[in-house]
Amino acid sequence: MSASITNTFIIQFESEVHVAYQRAGSKIAGLVRKKAVKGETVRFFKAGKGSAGTKTRHGLVPTMNVDHNSVNATMLDFYAADYVDDLDELKFDIDERRVVAGAGAMALGRKTDELLVTAMSAATTNALIGAAATGLTATKINTVFERFGNNDVPDDGQRYFFVGPEGWTDLLAISAFSDADFIGSDDLPYKGGMVAKQWMGFTFIGFSGLAAGAGGATEARALAWHRTAEGLGVGKEVSTKIDWIAERSAYLITSKMSMGCVNIDETGIQAVDYVK
Repeated sequence: MSASITNTFIIQFESEVHVAYQRAGSKIAGLVRKKAVKGETVRFFKAGKGSAGTKTRHGLVPTMNVDHNSVNATMLDFYAADYVDDLDELKFDIDERRVVAGAGAMALGRKTDELLVTAMSAATTNALIGAAATGLTATKINTVFERFGNNDVPDDGQRYFFVGPEGWTDLLAISAFSDADFIGSDDLPYKGGMVAKQWMGFTFIGFSGLAAGAGGATEARALAWHRTAEGLGVGKEVSTKIDWIAERSAYLITSKMSMGCVNIDETGIQAVDYVK
């Protein structure tokens, strides 16, 4: 058997990996500020607030003197590889390619989300809302809403609130979140497979990849943020390479990416702990 794979096969496989990454890989990458990168680091700029003023007749127009700050993220390289035995090529139809492509893409997707969750969980500008021996209560959600409002975080449909499975069930016990008498039948949180729910200016999404809370395994940590508060630099999008490894009589299929993330504006990031 020839120890080679056609270019058509490689191109098709790489395309399938990329599509799988976009469809079923990272859940958070599309909900943050994203920037293509050439180099080892990426810089995200943050503009401060301006204020308007008056002027006297023929006087100078007042300037805002808006502050401009920046934060940097370092690119990190990640790989997801697997071997396919030489004889398995006989069975390597389109369905098998999708299995391997999906596994690699989802591994890279989980790593992407892990990077973003780790960065946002470490934000300290807004004090952590602790578990206090309670679940994800309406009081905690209200506190996040108040802090974002007081911080002038835009209420423009780009606020997100990711919660774990236990947090989602806690939310279902809040009438204002789940009762049609409050939100109408079109906005029920379990309509459409319990994927997402708009409430109090946030898009709530159930997500299993969040970190543990300050209390360890008995606590979970929900994250709320605005899209512009978090930055994701992408040095290289997901790509795939297939090599023949003679010593193993197998193909090495390697999917890889290069990216890094950073908190741009921590006033738009809030961590909330709750008891599972």
